[in-house]
Parts: sequence; C-alpha cells; structure tokens
Amino acid sequence: MKLLPRDIYENLEFDKILELLEKECLGELGLEAVRAIEPATDIERIERSLNETREFKLAIDENDYLPVSSYSVISEELRMLEVEGYVLPEEGLRSIHAVLAFTRAIFRFFKGARRETYPTLYANIREVSFDEGLIEAIEKVIDEEGNIRPDASPELMKIRRMIQSKQKELERQFRIVINEYRNKGWLSDNIESFRNGRRVLSVPSEHKRKIRGIIHDESTTGKTAFIEPEAIIEINNDIFDLETEERREIYRILRELSAELRPYVPQIRVYQDILGHFDFIQAKARLARQMNAIQPKVFPKPHFGIQKGRHPLLYLKNAKLGKPTIPFDFVLFGNNRILMLSGPNAGGKSITLKSVGLLQLMLQSGLLVPMDEGSEMGVFLEVFADIGDQQSIEDDLSTYSSHLENMRNFLEHAGKDSLVLIDEFGSGTDPKIGGAIAEAILKELNNRKVYGLITTHYSNLKIFAFKNKGIVNGSMYFDKENLSPTYELQVGRPGSSYAFEIAEKSGLSKKVLDHAKHRTGKNEQAVDQLLVDLQQEKQELEDKLRDMKEREEKLDKLIKNYEQLHRELEFRRKKMKLEMKEQALQQAARDNKEMERIVREIKEQQNIEKAKELAMQAREERRQLSEEVGGLREEIYYKPPAREDRKKEIEVGDFVKLRSGGATGTVESIDRNKAVVTMGQMRMTVKLRDLQHARAPLEVQSTKSVQADTVAQPATFESKLDIRGMRYDEALKVVEDFVDQALITNNHNLQIVHGKGNGILRNAVRKKLREYNVDMDVWHPEQQQGGDGVTLVEIK
Repeated sequence: MKLLPRDIYENLEFDKILELLEKECLGELGLEAVRAIEPATDIERIERSLNETREFKLAIDENDYLPVSSYSVISEELRMLEVEGYVLPEEGLRSIHAVLAFTRAIFRFFKGARRETYPTLYANIREVSFDEGLIEAIEKVIDEEGNIRPDASPELMKIRRMIQSKQKELERQFRIVINEYRNKGWLSDNIESFRNGRRVLSVPSEHKRKIRGIIHDESTTGKTAFIEPEAIIEINNDIFDLETEERREIYRILRELSAELRPYVPQIRVYQDILGHFDFIQAKARLARQMNAIQPKVFPKPHFGIQKGRHPLLYLKNAKLGKPTIPFDFVLFGNNRILMLSGPNAGGKSITLKSVGLLQLMLQSGLLVPMDEGSEMGVFLEVFADIGDQQSIEDDLSTYSSHLENMRNFLEHAGKDSLVLIDEFGSGTDPKIGGAIAEAILKELNNRKVYGLITTHYSNLKIFAFKNKGIVNGSMYFDKENLSPTYELQVGRPGSSYAFEIAEKSGLSKKVLDHAKHRTGKNEQAVDQLLVDLQQEKQELEDKLRDMKEREEKLDKLIKNYEQLHRELEFRRKKMKLEMKEQALQQAARDNKEMERIVREIKEQQNIEKAKELAMQAREERRQLSEEVGGLREEIYYKPPAREDRKKEIEVGDFVKLRSGGATGTVESIDRNKAVVTMGQMRMTVKLRDLQHARAPLEVQSTKSVQADTVAQPATFESKLDIRGMRYDEALKVVEDFVDQALITNNHNLQIVHGKGNGILRNAVRKKLREYNVDMDVWHPEQQQGGDGVTLVEIK
C-alpha cells in the first residue's frame, strides 16, 4: 500500500496502536512481527489475518485458551548448533526445550473438534507435523527445571552416587574434627566456611599452627585462618576428581545430544516461527477485546459502510474514565465517494476524519476494528492524509506550503482506489484565494474518482459539493440551544461554523460581535442556511428517486412473472388438448377392431363396395386425428422458443428431460440427431428434438426406478396399449411413447395388444423394445389370454 506523507502513521495515530500491540506480545518474535506490520492490499491476506484474530478472540471469550506464554528466542542457539561439532550448553537446551514444549502444546490444542471451530488458526500448522522425538531426546537429558537429569546416562548416575557417598563421608569426618577442635577451644565462633570450593575450619590465628592441614585463606584482619583439616583432604580430593569426571560426562552427553538435534535445525526454526506467529495473533486478539472490536464484511474494492464506529484510542481512554464514546455512522450511498464535512470547531470533525483513516489502516493490517456488527469496509491501494501543521524548518516549508506540497503529491498518485483525508481544506492563507485553490484541487480529485473525507469551513467548497456528483455534504450536529457540540456525524447536510454563537458563549462583548456581524453582512449566514435547505430538498428527491427505481424493478419482475405464467398456462392448455387427442387416437385404434368385424359381415353379405367405403372413411378419420395429434405435438414440444427463452444446443453433460415431461437425465453421448441419456441406472436412446434442457436434479435416486418430475407427470397411465389396425410406422411411434411414459411413471408391467395377422405389428413391437437399454422380460401369454396376439413386458 502506498502511504503519503511519510509521517502518516503519526498523523493518524497508528503508531500508538502499534505501541499498544507491542505491550500485548509475549516474546521478541511477536514484537518483530508488530514492528514489521504494513497495511496489505490483497483481500485474501487481509481476510485470513482478520479471521485468525477473530478466532483467537473467540477462544479467549470462550475460556478456550491456546497454550501461548512467554518464551525465549532461540535463533542464536540454532545458528550455533548448525556449526559441526558445536556443543550446546545447558541454557541453550533449556530454551530450545521451552520452544518445543510450547509448540507441542499448540499442536495438541488443535486435536478433535477445534480444527473445525478455529479453521484459520489450524491452517497455520495443517501442513506441519510435530516430531515428538525431538522433545523426548531433550527430556532424556534435561529435567523439568532445566537441569541435567541424574539418569542422563548410566555413567553419570554412577558418578553422582559416588559423589553423594563421598559427601556423606566428608560430612561425618568433618563433624568428628569439629567436635575435637571445638572441645580444645581452637575454633572461632563461625566454626566452618568455604574457600576455593573446599569446606574449611575458621581458626583463630593463634591456634593455626596447632591444626594440621592446608591454609586456604585468611581474613582481612589476619585474625582468622581458614584451614582444610588433614583428615578430610583426601576425601575432598576424591570429590574434586569425581566432579571433574561428572563435568566430562555431562559434556559428552551434551555433545551427543547436539549432534542428534543438528539435522533438525530447519524444522525447529519452523516451530519457532509458528510460536512467534501465534504470539502476534494473540496480541491482536487481546487488543481487540480491549477495544470491543469486530471483523466487518470486507469488499475487494473501495467501500464505506461503518456503523457505530469509534476512535480506538478515544474509546480506550474513555473506558478507563468510565465515560461513553459517541459513535459515528459513515455510509456513502449511491455514487457518492467524498464526504465534505463541515461544522463548528471542537465539534468532532478532525477526530471523525482520523477515525476513518485509522480504522482503514487497522483493517488492512489485519486488526479487528471497533464498530458494530453488520459494518462493511473496502480495500484501498493508497491512503493519503493531510492533517495538522506540516511546517518543516528542515525543508524550508511554511504551514501552507507544506499543505500544497501534500496536495501536489496526492494529485500525482491519486486514483479510483485511493483514500484521501484532508483536514481544514484550504486553510493557512487568504480565505478567498485558499478557497479557490482548494476548490480546484477538489474538482481534480473528484474527476479521478477518489474516495475521501474532507473537513472545511469554506462555503464555496460546500456549494461545490452540493452541485457536483460524487461529493456529499456532511456535518457534526451542533446543539444550538445549549451552544454545545454533540459529536454526532450527519451525512447529507452541510453544517455551520456557529462562530458568532460560540464567540458569544465565550464571553466576547456584544459591541465586538455586532461590529463583526455588520462586517460579514447577512449574505454569509444566508448562504449557510440556503445550503442546508437545498441539501435537504436534494436528499428528499434522491430518496424518492431511489424509491421509484425500486418500485420499477419490482414492476418489471411482476411483468416477467406474469408473462412466464401465461406461457405456462398456454402450454398446459395445449398439452391437455394433445392428451385428449391421443386418447381419441387410441380409442380409434380400438374401434378399428369393431370396423373389421363389420367388414367381415359385409364380406359375408357380398357387399364389397360398402366395405371399401367404410374402410376408406375409417382411414380418413384416423389420418385426420393423427395429423391433429402430430400438429399439436409440433406446436407444444417443437415450437421454436421465444428469443428471450432460447438456450444453447444440447451438449454432452447437459441435464435434459423429454419434452413430454418426465424425470431429468444427463446426456452421455450424441450421435447425429440422437442422444444417449442416463437417468439414474437406466440408459435410453432419444431423438434430440424430443429433449429439452432441464435444471440439475435436486437428488439422485439410489434404486433402479426412475422418479418422474411431479410437475410434468401425466395424471394417469394405462398399462395396456392396443395398436391393432395401425400402420407399421405409426405403431412404432405409439409404442415408443407408451414405453417412455411407462419408464417415466415407474410402471413395470405392460400389455401391448397387436393381433396375430401376418406378424408385422408383433415384429414392430419386438424391434422397438430392443432399442431400450433396459433390463426387461418379453413374452406372450397363454392362448386363452391372447397368445401371439399380445406381448407382455416386465421392466426390472
């Protein structure tokens, strides 16, 4: 993120937030992470950091504490350990053991359901495994207090037992010597002491020649000699030798342990980094709890939707004093991007401006922000701030020159992803000239589509904000009755400076104020009031316009719904008519049997002409009925869709269903004008023109049956079909529709009556049934039930 000017952290008081954050760190690694904080612009990184902090805060709130406590940095120990032959001292091993113990506790914390409760925190260790062998190797040598264990090796255990034995012998012999010399009066009041690591007797100088032994030291006055008695010299020498062997054995143990740990230095560094990262997260979480901060919804572009926002430092200060902090709502509706904030001095303009900038820096640094749930914030690529007195003696800049220098830098770098914060815009020079320059700069910033918050007292800037899109006036509400600020932000109306009212309250004489009012004239005050009235009317018109647009959108939706319902109703009406015609066609086929009987009677009566006439009449009626059914099918199922309803051609993998209704299947393959469709565990070959796109099914049936779409399923299904008297092609089509409906409605037992004759219709039925890739049994019943004139089908 680009930040201007260089001292923007100090201007927005972000440096004080970092200082508070440092106080919450438990070790040097956390402090380093805080000092390295830089606001990010990658929304994934920002949200990951916010999620980590929120989850750690949740763990603290639920008393589900992660095991992170004070630790030592072991970077130097690890660097030395990498040197071949280097032997880690006991202190270094203690520090490494502490880091490994904390890391192990973190890994153990995330066992079980906590992985789902704190997924972002767990992601920090998901790809890492903890090597228990490392800590076990150290714990074999180092005890819980960080000292070398007595049983670190059999040899060490043997040496320490011998030392203990010699020390007991020394104690016993020393007591004998003390008793002997004390009875003789040769010892001082302080009977014994230690000199040069040896236990010695305190002997007055006049008796030192009476005691055989080694004089190790004398007092500063020379009146006392410290003598190691001859009786214990040999014992002390043995203890000294054993302690030397002990140190040698400990060195050997540490050398072997160092060699064992050396290959795992990179892995231990990873553990240390994990511990440091969790230290950084817990510091952010603890600070967030102090501020009562939350995680807002974050957009990947500039956006403001702050609800009940609070300045973090002011909130902490007031909380200690038991005072409430007045929050503010900062929401920009429509195309508004810049808030022109006006109002009286000490009314809260500058603190509101700083709050917006500080909250933005905190958010993009991964810190939770003090505002209410439901708030929204965006991501900016640049943040520019011109706040306070920027006078610089080193750079030979006056206050106004420094402001202009900032404006020049802002104009060079600002764009549609920039946040610009300017306090007391245009001040520092002649108001008329300063206001004009400020207006020109504001125009350029608005043309560049920047986002910002600007405070001012200048009327020309308020008027400019009123006239131009993208800028909206705002004010800090002022209690005119009590002449005191309320610190409440109001977006949508400009504010007055209330200079005369505040001056009167401060005690200025009426004479002085009258002269000032006379000099300014009535127009100045009238402009402020006119702006307020115009802004209010503009706001009301914008609200009405927004309401009309919402109503227009609702009306468009209602019209589309009506048209869709009308199309569906027309489709159902025509489909019902088609079903009636199809039933009539089947009835005509059944009536054909009666016609054949009549023909036979006429033949018997030798009335051939009448038979031909009746046969032609029956064929004509059946042909007309078939044409009507075909036409209705074309109109209902194959009519080209309206332009807004047209969809892409059917492709492999699309969800489809039969135009006549039924279950949804998936296109497995397409060969010219036919497609193989899979419905559950059933595959069937269907013409492309008989298919239409469908939505993905809500669930997949696990049985072999086909669940039909309840919306398009026919009301009834006759499991018996009579095709006697039909032509070959006509019979194929009718049988195909009949079997399709049986599959869709989940009917398993079918009966097709085709008559015996010369077997043409029977063969047609057999041929059509073989086209279905479905497990089914086909046979003819007994003679008394129709024999070869009836085909029975059982779909398994």
